[in-house]
Amino acid sequence: MSEVVWGAVSDPRRRAVLDVLREGSCAVGELVERLRMTQPQASKHLRVLREAGLVSVRVAAQRRVYSLESAPLADLDTWLAPYRERWGTALDRLGDHLEDR
Repeated sequence: MSEVVWGAVSDPRRRAVLDVLREGSCAVGELVERLRMTQPQASKHLRVLREAGLVSVRVAAQRRVYSLESAPLADLDTWLAPYRERWGTALDRLGDHLEDR
């Protein structure tokens, strides 16, 4: 898994951009409005996300429309799977303990 992807998703504002794009593609202006960012801030975060392969961009007339790319996120999910399994086991044990009380 790429350090670039980790770096990109480490910023809460970039995660907020990904959350919006999870709902569907949108233009920079829409992101600016929904996330209450300036246009330069949004462009900066989109550049980092694009360089990490997390978003793609297409030109539609005079607008740049961004879309979520799932492959890098699938890599993150694969890396997290063993940890998720461990958390699940620990939570199951806690649940068993609480039921015994």
